[in-house]
Amino acid sequence: MARIDSVGLSAQPITHPTGGGRKQAGRDADFGAVLNRAAEGIQLSRHAQKRVDRRDLALNDAQLGRLDSAISRAAEKGARNSIVMLDDLAVVVDIRQRTVVTAMQQEGGRVFTNIDSVVIA
Repeated sequence: MARIDSVGLSAQPITHPTGGGRKQAGRDADFGAVLNRAAEGIQLSRHAQKRVDRRDLALNDAQLGRLDSAISRAAEKGARNSIVMLDDLAVVVDIRQRTVVTAMQQEGGRVFTNIDSVVIA
């Protein structure tokens, strides 16, 4: 399972958009708000919500579709914990729970542990 500090993987469905943060260029809505509209049931862990808020990340509907497709493809291959590379975002996902564990902008020097696959979406 992906290491996510001491918060754990207790996934919570998103009940409210994060709001308040600045939108990054080329993005339509904040990360949580887009996932909140997701019909496929992608969830955001509490840890991920904190990271998304702190990092002021955003996601548009097209990226959400690609994320959903990447999760489905990884599940078909038997993946359990994956990194989904999505434009300038690296999203760690618990595939079986369809839960975003954390997300960050791609930066050099990052080390990911306890994953079994990478999906480039």
